[in-house]
Amino acid sequence: MKKCIVVIPAHNEEKTIGKVIQKIPRDMGPNWEIRVLVVNDGSTDGTVVTAKESGADYFLHFETNKGLGAAIREGLREAYKLGANIGVMIDADDEYPADEIPKVIQPILNGEADYVMGSRFKGTIRGMKWYRRWGNYFFTGIQSLLLRQWIYDGQSGFRAFSRAALADVEICHDYNYAQVMTLNLVRKGYRMVEVPISYKVREHGESFIRFFPYVSKVFPAMMMEMRRPVREKRVYMEHKEKRYPISK
Repeated sequence: MKKCIVVIPAHNEEKTIGKVIQKIPRDMGPNWEIRVLVVNDGSTDGTVVTAKESGADYFLHFETNKGLGAAIREGLREAYKLGANIGVMIDADDEYPADEIPKVIQPILNGEADYVMGSRFKGTIRGMKWYRRWGNYFFTGIQSLLLRQWIYDGQSGFRAFSRAALADVEICHDYNYAQVMTLNLVRKGYRMVEVPISYKVREHGESFIRFFPYVSKVFPAMMMEMRRPVREKRVYMEHKEKRYPISK
């Protein structure tokens, strides 16, 4: 039986995480099972209770808020350790369409890609403010220049990974993952494609992104990643880091 594990990082998302989990398709056909792993990044509200009631299968708990980059890094590592053949990450705020997961993983199933990004700018966008749109264009443009490869949506919160990419991805800072993840995987030689998705701005809660903190943390992390030696693809999941308990 092959396994697809959907990783959902969550910090105080009790109003939306249930909707996201309930939208995740649980039928990929024969010999496949879909499981949901919620990374509770120090939530102080009812996020965990809501996720359990909505059908989450696994939980990874951080006692304090560590940041989105840390939550994604540990969540993807745990998905690999749980035996995922395909990993998917999606935000808990219901901005991204969880029911479109089959579309996002299809290039991996077809053997056409190792790493897939759901692209808002190739699909449809509802409610994104102009400054967020231009901020996305700006950071995506930098990634395209650094990689010498055209990218439509470098900040997407909806991505999928083959088992090899899931094992080999590195995120070099705790604050965020969006730019450094793509730089890391593409520079290692993993095949990336983008597929169009639909998108709508969150209706509840607040984004953690603030302009000056975001720029001051993301730029140095991108430069840090670009200065790292490029190495060949490899699977290396022998981690010495502290593992957080998983509960059903």
